[in-house]
Amino acid sequence: MAGTIDARLRELGIVLPADIPPAANYVPWVRSGNLLFIAGQVPTRDGKDQYSGKLGGDVSIEQGQAAARLCAINILSHVRNALNGDLDRVLRCVRLTGYVNSTADFGQQPQVVNGASDLMVAVFGDAGRHARAAVGNAALPRNVAVEVDAIFEVC
Repeated sequence: MAGTIDARLRELGIVLPADIPPAANYVPWVRSGNLLFIAGQVPTRDGKDQYSGKLGGDVSIEQGQAAARLCAINILSHVRNALNGDLDRVLRCVRLTGYVNSTADFGQQPQVVNGASDLMVAVFGDAGRHARAAVGNAALPRNVAVEVDAIFEVC
């Protein structure tokens, strides 16, 4: 039934941004066959970074999870654009990779990236369950706390 995912987003109180331009020389998404690859998204809203700093330093796990969730919202915006507005064409979230701006001794990257993973499951149900990597990084662009990229199977 068309509009099922849009209805779910409304239930969750999520409004997807209309358009998020790339920050450098790349495209926000590429489709190859039934796979849709979404470029890494950072926690921006209305063109402004929302979470900056390092996990294990000046950013809490809860803030990191919120940053990852915002990255996932931005991912869904690109998915919607790639699928001409029809998120019901998503068959499955295949994989997420979360990059966490971390201090050298921080080891809870998986808990941080759960912010993105939990959102995919909340939006797509079982089709939102995915393979994943959660990686600690010494630095991320503009010192953002988290970056997430994604792969979806679509029709």
